[in-house]
Amino acid sequence: MRRREHGALLDFVKPGARVREAVRRCVDALFPPQAFDGGRFPQVAGLSAEAWSKVVFLDAPVCDGCGIPFEYDLGARCAGCQARPFAFARARAACLYDEHSRDLILQFKHGDRTELAGLFAAWLGRSAADLVADADAIVPVPLHPLRLLKRRYNQAAEIARPLAKRAGLEYLPDVLVRGRRTDSQGGKSGSGRRRNVAGAFDVPPAGAKRVKGRRVLLIDDVMTTGATAEACARALLKAGARAVDLGVVSRVRERGDVSI
Repeated sequence: MRRREHGALLDFVKPGARVREAVRRCVDALFPPQAFDGGRFPQVAGLSAEAWSKVVFLDAPVCDGCGIPFEYDLGARCAGCQARPFAFARARAACLYDEHSRDLILQFKHGDRTELAGLFAAWLGRSAADLVADADAIVPVPLHPLRLLKRRYNQAAEIARPLAKRAGLEYLPDVLVRGRRTDSQGGKSGSGRRRNVAGAFDVPPAGAKRVKGRRVLLIDDVMTTGATAEACARALLKAGARAVDLGVVSRVRERGDVSI
């Protein structure tokens, strides 16, 4: 029997769209949606209008290589990407990591606010639409098993799963593994971050068969120096992936900013 994930019911007993909408309206009437940011009640579950107006969403023009925002289209990649290209081919971020997005990211990452995953997946599906369209499969940045046991969930996987489902792409949560437990990247310099994750990721033989010759979209929550994504991309490329792109919910303003 084919395995059903996430407790899904059999297809033939799934309610239709009209029934689901009617149920949603009834639930919303009894239990009005709460704003994820704690602001005034929104019309649907999500951010309050005040929070929406403060989040800096990253629309074009951005650097094709690392996703940093440009004031105007330069027709080329940023100086950092020209001087030292990443192993991943392209990167996109949904929003800027600043005082307005930080609390949401930290609540999601460390505060068990997994209900934010769908919102972040929707943001990323919009900002990284071109990467999603070109991808053959979606892979989350993995946690070390001991850290996963402590946190109870992988925040990157929580975003990658609904994103893959929305896009109709294959979701590959197990092809990339974190074989070595690393220290937190917080507070380290760019070179320190690269040393910290060097050789930490691997693609087992079974995973290599699933990524060989394919364009992989790697998903994470935040990009600072890009060291973690770089190490993951190198492992995937070594395993035979045709190319690796990167999608993150938020990124710092400047390449190499290690303020978080």
